[in-house]
Amino acid sequence: MPKVIFKFDEDKNLFNIWETCSLDVRYGVDFSKSLSPRIVGLCKNKKFEECEEKLKQYVKKPYRNELIYISVRAFNEAWSKINKEFFLRLSKVMKKPICSEEFTAYITTITRCPYHYNKNPYFFVNLFKSIPNILENSAHEIMHIQFHNTYWSDVEKQIGKEKTSDLKEALTVLLNVEFKDLWLVKDEGYTIHKELRDFIEREWKKHKDFDKLIDSCIEYLKKY
Repeated sequence: MPKVIFKFDEDKNLFNIWETCSLDVRYGVDFSKSLSPRIVGLCKNKKFEECEEKLKQYVKKPYRNELIYISVRAFNEAWSKINKEFFLRLSKVMKKPICSEEFTAYITTITRCPYHYNKNPYFFVNLFKSIPNILENSAHEIMHIQFHNTYWSDVEKQIGKEKTSDLKEALTVLLNVEFKDLWLVKDEGYTIHKELRDFIEREWKKHKDFDKLIDSCIEYLKKY
């Protein structure tokens, strides 16, 4: 059975902060605006190595707080209660074996929570979210990773990278249909994907077949 391990890693968090400072607007959101102007000024358009030490000094105080590690233990314990059921449902919904035996969830102190889908997949969750939100956020990122490793390549050949990325994001609306009882909070998604998410939910309820859903979404995205 696959598992998720929650960890805090100072270097991973610092890199996430640095990377967020120079990102372009994605899905209609400028993630750098969630950071203090001082941090953005310190990092924007610079290599990580150029600002790593100054950034570390600026944000080091929270790392001394025992609450971080209490939260890590709480997240691990909470996820353990749903781990088996979540992965069984995800495999059934997406009609593929789970792509990895282990996922690492790194705690970050900022709102942007990216993921890495290749060998040794990992993602970020926000330290300041509630436990139900952490569970849902984790499922959201794992669903992205699963899509990347099972469907992305074939879909991209048909509709291109940008629309495949939109589809990947919008598909998490299924967490509200088939998984919500596991964490009791709603997957919101990006505003820019609202119409696509509504379409996906309607199509899913017709057949509850992921392959048919993907085919319908491809045809939909070719038109719009």
